[in-house]
Amino acid sequence: MSISVSTTVNGDAVDFICNPEESLLDALRGRLGLTGSKEGCGTGDCGACSVTLNGRLVCSCLVLAVEAEGAEIGTVEGLASADRLHPLQQAFLDHAALQCGVCTPGILVAAKALLEKNPDPSDEDVRYWLAGNLCRCTGYDKIVRAVQSAAAQMRSA
Repeated sequence: MSISVSTTVNGDAVDFICNPEESLLDALRGRLGLTGSKEGCGTGDCGACSVTLNGRLVCSCLVLAVEAEGAEIGTVEGLASADRLHPLQQAFLDHAALQCGVCTPGILVAAKALLEKNPDPSDEDVRYWLAGNLCRCTGYDKIVRAVQSAAAQMRSA
């Protein structure tokens, strides 16, 4: 049995058909072609698939696609505008806060959610907020510096 889902993704109304047991991650990647979110673990432990669902940070591998009915979803694809990177994306480049890139989309989404709630976080706040996002390539120092740099830029804008 297939189910029709109407939702909003990155500000755009979308409709898709999915199976009742299909994860939001699989629907985003396979049905909507939004491949920024990655499946790292499939159990909600790594954060690579992080998206926002009605403003709440979630692991999309743990959410059923049908739960997105009528919801507002934010993915990494929604960060940049047509011609300009989001300050977080630019800061990650400027501070070399990424390597292989598997974790980066989830960390960017999580960091954006943090800065929307707390525009002036301490380093401890950043580390606490990003604790659910695992990176196997970098140390977290560059990531924290990048988030702090983007926060400062966003506050001054």
